[in-house]
Amino acid sequence: MAFPRDTTLADVGEFGLITEMTKHFAQGEQVLVGPGDDAALLRVKQGHVVVSTDLLVEGRHFRRDWAEASHIGHRAAGQNLADIAAMGGVAHSMTLGIAVPSDLPAEWAVDFAEGFAAECALVGASVVGGDVTGADQIVISVTAIGAVAQAPVLRSGAEPGDVLALCGRQGWAAAGLAILKRGFRSPRVLVDAYRRPQPPYAAGPAAAAAGASALIDVSDGLLAEARHIAEASEVSIDVHTSALTVPDELNAVASATGADALAFVLGGGEDHSLLAAFPPDVELPEGWTVIGTIGEPGDVPVTVDGEIYEGPAGWTHF
Repeated sequence: MAFPRDTTLADVGEFGLITEMTKHFAQGEQVLVGPGDDAALLRVKQGHVVVSTDLLVEGRHFRRDWAEASHIGHRAAGQNLADIAAMGGVAHSMTLGIAVPSDLPAEWAVDFAEGFAAECALVGASVVGGDVTGADQIVISVTAIGAVAQAPVLRSGAEPGDVLALCGRQGWAAAGLAILKRGFRSPRVLVDAYRRPQPPYAAGPAAAAAGASALIDVSDGLLAEARHIAEASEVSIDVHTSALTVPDELNAVASATGADALAFVLGGGEDHSLLAAFPPDVELPEGWTVIGTIGEPGDVPVTVDGEIYEGPAGWTHF
């Protein structure tokens, strides 16, 4: 249904909102009981179950004046779907909890649900339940549940002699955020990259099948995630800037804002590209590019071109 323009969530009510949102959430074959009961019931066929949860808080992780409701829905789903891909798995079920102000336009919530559902559909995941409550600002909690056909790929499996490889766009969302912070809306391609990332979901299972030794989703920044692999695997990592792609659009934004285009790539997050370690004799799947090397543990977990990097390394949550 289309709500009248001035309809708020206070007018619709909790159960009216739930009814309207769940219309957009198709259920897959793994769902035995979906939204509407005390809990969802899922069928697990074989393999390992992987689970990930993320929170998004208005004003910290998104702003309504920077992105439409549907964009925020895509982002909320995408960052969780990418976490499952980063284990070498595919998400099949999602739960969504959302706290919202009572005066929020009901249309915003429905548009958010449409974007969330559309992103889930890219991997065939079903929204099987969740919760709605009131709050002074929008808070979104998402849990993704998936499966891996083989042993999951952890952060802790990299070995000295492995290569470091990247799949997906990197630095685009960071450049888009820099544009929005300046009050601009172009180049549109970069702003859209921030508003609606394009994680390479299929690249995670492909990397696992090819024999990746470690795998991680780049949500907080390339160097930050490389450090997570280095510390978990007790190795060192050197990133080679000559192997990194810096598109013309990033150079243009860096020039206009006084930033360093390479810093967008090294420190930028929220593109949800995938970073992996592979044994040196593995043929990398399509879309993966070698960008560094794995070495013996050292005093510095991650270096750039053999040197300590002094620039921003990524997002911190506190």
